[in-house]
Amino acid sequence: MSAVRPLRQRGLQPVSAPPDTDGQSGRRCAHGCSSRGTVTAEFAVTLPAVVLLLTFLLAGSAAGVTQLRLEEAARGGARVLARGGSAVEVTGAVRRLAGGSAVTAVAADGGWLSVTVSDRVPGAVGKLIPWTLSARSWTRNEASGEAGAPVRDGIVGLSPWFGA
Repeated sequence: MSAVRPLRQRGLQPVSAPPDTDGQSGRRCAHGCSSRGTVTAEFAVTLPAVVLLLTFLLAGSAAGVTQLRLEEAARGGARVLARGGSAVEVTGAVRRLAGGSAVTAVAADGGWLSVTVSDRVPGAVGKLIPWTLSARSWTRNEASGEAGAPVRDGIVGLSPWFGA
């Protein structure tokens, strides 16, 4: 004879899960409580955390891209100054590189000229939080012919934020 006999022949009954209150069988703990709905509860708790994490990641990447744009625009503005460009030309170059909302400030310190570009972080987080980034680039005043010579009249501070 076979060593494996059906349960009923050995006098045992198959075990079935007790029905839930709604009549369907489900898993129960040792105390008789049901585990139905735990996935929904866990999802409801973790979903806001995941959304918050994604929001911070997107805001951080938007800030990083904005900072790179501002740095490139400040370098471009400093190159225009080094070639002898006016403040209007610097502003035009900066706006082409950083966008129309960027604010430019040009300042002189002895034989050196600086271009400071600032802008707010775009997106929903940038609108909620006043998050302003800036970048500054320096260049030698080569248009005047000698170091330490006075700067032309066309270079002035253009930004109300920096008061230059």
